Amino acid sequence: MTRIETTTAGSLPRTQALIEANAARTFADDGFTLQSTPEYEALVAEAVRDVVERQREAGITQPGDGEFGKAMSNAVDYGAWWTYSFQRTAGLELTGKDIFSQEPVRSEPGNVRLTTFPDRRDWSEFSAAYQDPESGISVGKNATAFPATTGPISYTGQAAIAADTRNLNAALAEGETGFLTAIAPGSAARIENEFYGSEQEHIDAWVAALREEYRAVTDAGLILQLDDPSLAENWDQINPEPSIEDYLAFTQIRVDAINAAIEGLPKEQIRLHLCWGSWHGPHTTDIELKHILKTVLGAKVGQISFEAANARHEHEWAVWEDQKALIPDDLILVPGVVGHSTNLVEHPDLVAQRIERFARVVGPERVIAATDCGLGGRVHPQIAWAKLEALGEGARRVRV
Repeated sequence: MTRIETTTAGSLPRTQALIEANAARTFADDGFTLQSTPEYEALVAEAVRDVVERQREAGITQPGDGEFGKAMSNAVDYGAWWTYSFQRTAGLELTGKDIFSQEPVRSEPGNVRLTTFPDRRDWSEFSAAYQDPESGISVGKNATAFPATTGPISYTGQAAIAADTRNLNAALAEGETGFLTAIAPGSAARIENEFYGSEQEHIDAWVAALREEYRAVTDAGLILQLDDPSLAENWDQINPEPSIEDYLAFTQIRVDAINAAIEGLPKEQIRLHLCWGSWHGPHTTDIELKHILKTVLGAKVGQISFEAANARHEHEWAVWEDQKALIPDDLILVPGVVGHSTNLVEHPDLVAQRIERFARVVGPERVIAATDCGLGGRVHPQIAWAKLEALGEGARRVRV
């Protein structure tokens, strides 16, 4: 019987000490770059060692660093996977215009453009729920403000990514596989652009900059997880709803950006994370997987991580079965089998059943069981760790 490997989608609950340490950091003169100290770096290194050991104890066989190298200053923060990139990139500036405050944008056939986050179709359709502070819908508070691109983009995160790789490798046991997350070019390029002449030029600039971070991760012998929720999530950020054809053309540009950024890197060390946005909303305007799977599978990666546990997308395991012919023979599926969007802790038998669905499609040796999205900043730490224990136990109960 094949042993089912287990992992996470990245973010894990920060300790209170780490959250407080991030909140106490000062900003550079630009207003969004967080300053670091040797004491802070030592705290992160220790926290990574602890979180890797705790994952191991929960039954996670391919641990990450919990994204502890990415600043989170509040217990609820859905954006740390993105805002960290501002800390590692030149050419950005606070202008007062961002995806939350700028004027809404309307798309038209053949001209698809992203609108503001508050103008999302799901946020508009359920406006009363989104505006009710007691509804349970929240994206928390980010550690930094969102800048705009005002100059040539270049990578400045060499010391930061070196610390990330060093901390994780120091925490791994001999022979253990670990992974680090990094934002994909298409998602990074969703900030306001006031410098480049076109959207394509802006994305291309992020490709060139982020490639350096990607290579640092793979050169360190780690799995690189490219976080690109924009591939699916953008659908809801286009107003009015576009045609499927227009959206796939829009998305193909983002897939091409991934392939350009990872060209020459070892495919077996690269995982793509696909999701529909991890905030706890209705998600009734999410695009269906069946429409985008072929395009997403054009990414030249060795693994694909995706939501397969939450109530909006669990049924789409059948899409993988129906479109099995599209799945490359060497692609490893990393389905989420415990969710970030509910406080209910999944029963291990349910976890096992979810894993078995995908094992029957591609074989158990090509399945790594994971979480839907990051748990850190989304559910209470006590619940998050209970979910990881359910994940580990569920993987042990698989019978295929």
